[in-house]
Amino acid sequence: MDSFARALPARPSVLALCAIGALAVTAIPVAAVLAQTGGEDFTVGETGRSYARLQDAVNAIGTGQGTIAIAPGTYRQCAVQEGGTVTYAASQPGTAIFDGTACEGKAALVLRGQAARISGLTFRGISVPDHNGAGIRLEQGDLTVAQSWFTDSEQGILTANDPGGTIVIDESTFSGLGNCDDSSGCAHSVYVGDYGLLRVTRSRFERGTGGHYLKSRSGQVQVAANSFDDSAGRATNYMIDLPAGSRGQITNNWFVQGRDKENYSAFIAVAAEDQTHPADGLTIAGNDARFAPDVRRSSTFVADWSGDKLALGPNALGVGLKPFEKR
Repeated sequence: MDSFARALPARPSVLALCAIGALAVTAIPVAAVLAQTGGEDFTVGETGRSYARLQDAVNAIGTGQGTIAIAPGTYRQCAVQEGGTVTYAASQPGTAIFDGTACEGKAALVLRGQAARISGLTFRGISVPDHNGAGIRLEQGDLTVAQSWFTDSEQGILTANDPGGTIVIDESTFSGLGNCDDSSGCAHSVYVGDYGLLRVTRSRFERGTGGHYLKSRSGQVQVAANSFDDSAGRATNYMIDLPAGSRGQITNNWFVQGRDKENYSAFIAVAAEDQTHPADGLTIAGNDARFAPDVRRSSTFVADWSGDKLALGPNALGVGLKPFEKR
């Protein structure tokens, strides 16, 4: 929620970003992910012991490091990670579903350890009384999310602040997320607080139900090779919002703006709230942006409140879309 608080460079290559993202993702132990679970659903790979409750498996790892292989099934469970480095991995990607249950009135996974890695999980139907129920609530530490699905909830991923931390999201889908139902602010598909680095690659954002698709207060962003499909969105706002400014790059993404918008004035917004990070050199290039086929309007691809020197273009823009506007 919001209460958490023209020089033209050579076109950047997304390949380097994807390679970096892939390195982070492959750090998840493959052997543990493929481990055969026993009679219970959550198996700690390092010990081979299985548990009926995810929280018990998390507690067994404690402040250490371990991998939990999750058997296929639909789980109305949640867990809180208080320490250590934990990998949560579906034994078969897409078959382990966390449905409708939030811990501490926050999320299916509440993370405040040293690091967490998520692979192959589905989070759906998460809602809480203050309208910001998430699949993942990250309160501190590093986070890697790979090949996971966040759907039909109030938020996908919501974080607090950790300026020394890194968040990597790769090959994941965010669908049917977001709202502005709480008086203190909106929920978004992904909302990252003041982190050191946010990297989002090869992921899909679609069918938003309010707020922004990707909102980040991180000091550096690398958003590459994603699709932002707002054609079936409802009451949505920006595709990417960097409300505090940010350096880095937004490259080789695909954007489609739909008809039903709370705010259609821009696709990408830079420093629209309170600028705490410089945006000098922020590269926005190699992207394809347009309106859905039945939409006829004017908008701006990049709206900038920072006054810093952005590195903009080239981008392929559809009819009615202005490249840049200073606000």
